[in-house]
Amino acid sequence: MSLYIIATPIGNLEDITLRAIRILKEVDLVLCEDTRETRKLLNHYEIKTMTQSYHAQSKLSKIDSIIAMLADGRNIALVSDAGTPAVSDPGSLLVKKVREELPEMPILSVPGPSALTSAFSTSGIVGGEFTFLGFLPHKKGRETLFKEIAASERPYIFYESPHRIMKTLESLVKFAPARQVQVAKEITKIFEQYVLGTPAEVLEYFTKNSDRVRGEFVVIVYNK
Repeated sequence: MSLYIIATPIGNLEDITLRAIRILKEVDLVLCEDTRETRKLLNHYEIKTMTQSYHAQSKLSKIDSIIAMLADGRNIALVSDAGTPAVSDPGSLLVKKVREELPEMPILSVPGPSALTSAFSTSGIVGGEFTFLGFLPHKKGRETLFKEIAASERPYIFYESPHRIMKTLESLVKFAPARQVQVAKEITKIFEQYVLGTPAEVLEYFTKNSDRVRGEFVVIVYNK
């Protein structure tokens, strides 16, 4: 019995490991953020394993039932809609609870795609040190974070939605105007794109190309 944390494609369905496909076929249950999204991937690889939803709005009773299944000897896989589960993702709470309730339970990573590492690998930043912020808070604490980013010597990476990317760039223009910024969007998908420049230059680009303000974004603020 094990809980497998399985990375799945962030866009291109070919970006999945042979081990991930094998384990998704072998486990008793696949926990998904959205079963409809995960079923597209499973159908593509002819994986018939039963699925069940587990997401940010799931009640604690859902976690209790998952823990009970693991304790009963079931093998369970956890996936997110895209990328590596439990990284800026509700799966982290499940992992925490399983560790608390079943300390002897093997929790095994099946590594693969991650928007974070994919974006960083294209940045050209020398050295592996950076600070990852996940998704920035919608309101409270945002200005404090931008001030922290501006004052820091190290690179910062965070995720942003299409609804807030323009406001984020405006904040970077205000607080960190001299820093280089790379915005990566739709990584591995048809409209994959990387825009590099000062915050003002990147903001100007997306202002002039408003049709590109779609999809999920990874923002890298380079070190000084």
